[in-house]
This record gives sequence, structure tokens and C-alpha cells, in this order.
Amino acid sequence: MKILVGIKHVPDTEARIKVASDGLRVDETGIKWIVSPFDEYALEEALRIREARGGEVVVVAAGRPEAQASLRQGLAMGADRAVLVEEEAYDRADGLARARALAAVAKAESPELILLGKYGVGADEGQTGPMLGELLDLPHAAAVTSLALGEGTFKARREIEGATEVLEGSLPAVVTCEKGLNEPRYASLKGIMAAKKKPLDVRKPEDLGLDPKDLREGSRVVWEALESPPPRGAGKVLKGEAADAARDLARLLREEAKVI
Repeated sequence: MKILVGIKHVPDTEARIKVASDGLRVDETGIKWIVSPFDEYALEEALRIREARGGEVVVVAAGRPEAQASLRQGLAMGADRAVLVEEEAYDRADGLARARALAAVAKAESPELILLGKYGVGADEGQTGPMLGELLDLPHAAAVTSLALGEGTFKARREIEGATEVLEGSLPAVVTCEKGLNEPRYASLKGIMAAKKKPLDVRKPEDLGLDPKDLREGSRVVWEALESPPPRGAGKVLKGEAADAARDLARLLREEAKVI
């Protein structure tokens, strides 16, 4: 079984993010970049399926040349091959642009299953997976916490408010993965060394029939400004007897916080 895994190259979720002086982008000084954490669940699931059923796992990213580092991380974890659709504009493109890039690779690779994280951290829009399914005219299941494959079929579960939803469909399909689906493995030293010799294919959008001009000028989402959230206000300590403190707390929640 050939499985395509889409990953995104993102700032470390533990990094302190600052806005650059132009107010339009992140100040990358001292920031470590990683595979988007939800994409790690997708890759781990692909590796487990390959170990059980055989086949090939191909990791794909669309973005700047530096994204090769995340693809090498995927290879170190155990993926067989990697493909980078290299274009700086993908880093600030909307979900549809990234979905088109992944769709172009998918059409060239003809995988039986496509896995992604439920969203790439940072933009958090969660649109690339559903859009990819629509572009390829394939069944799609989002944010799954359980995935089982049959002969040409899949059965997925996902958590919704107050219940668990069960989705069934045919393969090939597009599935986005949620925390809890599995526990991603760490890359071993052997895997890291082996990753240096595994193929990483760098393609331009034009190589896949995509027009970079459309990507740069036709985006449906435009970043106009970035700003940090306002600093938290100072906390208040309520003193006195418990009954008095409870009355003061209720008043503050009603009059100042306006949550009751």
C-alpha cells in the first residue's frame, strides 16, 4: 500500500513568537522549526500501516527550501521517500493553495491513502485536508482518533461534542489525524543516519502543472497584519472571610469580567 503523508514545516510550539518589525510576519530569530505536531500522528499511523500491510510511505511538503529539514525528520522516523514542492509563497498561502500542491503530487503518485494532521499549527485553519479530498474527488474523514483499514475500505472514529462519530468509506481516501490516534515514535540514530541516503525529490510548482503566479497573486486569503495578543492584566487577590470573598468574586465576575 502506498501512503502519502502531508506535513507542514512550522515554528516550534514551545518557541516564544514575536512579530517582525514590518508587522506582517514572524520574527524568526532564534526560532527552531519542526514538523507540525498533528502531522506526526499522521506519519506514525502511515508507518504502522506499512509495517502491518507492507508498501511505501511518502512524505510531502509545500514551502520554502528549509522545509527539507522537516522532510528529513520524516525520513528519519521511517518514511521511504520525500517530495518538496519548493516555493516560498506556500508559507503564507491559504489552505486551497497548499491543497492544490498536495493534489498535484497525489495525482503523480496515485496513493491508496493520504494522511495529514487535522491542521498545521500556526494558521490552524484545518481546511487543507477537506479541500484536498474535494480536489481529488475522494472520501474524506477529519480529525480521526481511530482508523481501521479493510480490503479497499476504511472505518474511522472521531470525537464530537457528547459522542463518537463513526465514518466508513472506500479507498483511496483522505484522512486527517487528531491527537490520541497513536503515540508518534522518536527518530532513532539509525533512522537519522539512514535518512541522509533516502531520496528527497525537490520539485517546482511548474513541474506539477501549477502556476506560481496564481499562487502569489490569486490567494483568497491575504495577511494584512500580525500582532501579539495584549498582555494579561494583573490578578486580584480576594481577602477576608470565605463568604465575603465569594460575594466579591461573584460581583467581579458580573461587573468587570461580565461572564455571569
